[in-house]
Amino acid sequence: MPDLPAHHLERYDAQNGGRFRNPAGSPVPEDSLLLDRLPFFWSMAWSGFRRIDIPPGHVLAQSEVTTALQRHHNSDSYTWIGHAAFLIRLGGTAILTDPYLSERAGPFNLLGPKRYVPAALTPTTLPPIDILAVSHNHYDHLDLGAIGALPNKERIAVVVPLGLAGYFRDRGYTDVTELDWYQSVERKGVTITYTPAVHFSRRTAFDANRSLWGGFAFKSASRNLFFSGDTTYGPVFREIGAKLGPFDMAFVGIGAYEPRIIMSSSHTTPEQAAQLAKDVGAQRMIGMHWGTVVLSNEPPFEAPERLRAGAAAVGYAPGEADVMPIGETRAF
Repeated sequence: MPDLPAHHLERYDAQNGGRFRNPAGSPVPEDSLLLDRLPFFWSMAWSGFRRIDIPPGHVLAQSEVTTALQRHHNSDSYTWIGHAAFLIRLGGTAILTDPYLSERAGPFNLLGPKRYVPAALTPTTLPPIDILAVSHNHYDHLDLGAIGALPNKERIAVVVPLGLAGYFRDRGYTDVTELDWYQSVERKGVTITYTPAVHFSRRTAFDANRSLWGGFAFKSASRNLFFSGDTTYGPVFREIGAKLGPFDMAFVGIGAYEPRIIMSSSHTTPEQAAQLAKDVGAQRMIGMHWGTVVLSNEPPFEAPERLRAGAAAVGYAPGEADVMPIGETRAF
């Protein structure tokens, strides 16, 4: 059992083999038979052989990626590397989130879904990183190949949920902090708070929910940002907004939502993502966790239009809920 303060024990189920659980009031997995799930498993088994037509403008040329990074080197900015990986600059501090940079989201980069769009940056082309924040242990977020290959580990402050520090210490990182929900740590002028999410953790057949899952709030002297991690929608996001909001920007997952009988308890629809951003008090939102790798059954490029429609329905003006080309850098 982890060494948790008494007021955190409600999310740790010691009677169920020592596993973490979602916040009270969260959606629970729908009852389904194996027969209901077989079509999904079959489609995922063949996903690596599907031809994905990439729309024009979805991926920037490498020269554009490099030029924009150089242009915004000294300004507060954010770069979408792909999936849930962002390079965020706040007050001169470089934050890297969930750097899934390998070809496959699976063990040893041999098994698991294969990305159809390469990462915009690699461990060797990324600028120097100050803070590495990893939200949970799934292969498309905790990429051991990428974190092992990042240079200058002695300068990087790692922030992860309960149960994940060993992956980083084993790969040469020395400043590693594990956080429970709503716990915070300050590094290099940025306060990082680990926030609840409605999801699960599993990396092997034997470790289901033995490490925590969640998102992050990044607060500097001038900005307050929210990164959802993987999650479905639940009442906990109004609580996050009340405790830590409002936020200047929310980075929220908008992909991997079909079929709902499987995904409803772990991933938002684009419309739910817009409501989530509104609940936490985000002035603007950027959709992530889409357009990179096939993890589910919806059309790969459906999510943005659904996000824009859902955002308009909850009161966002045009442009306040948006997506980015992979590799683009924008100033705040």
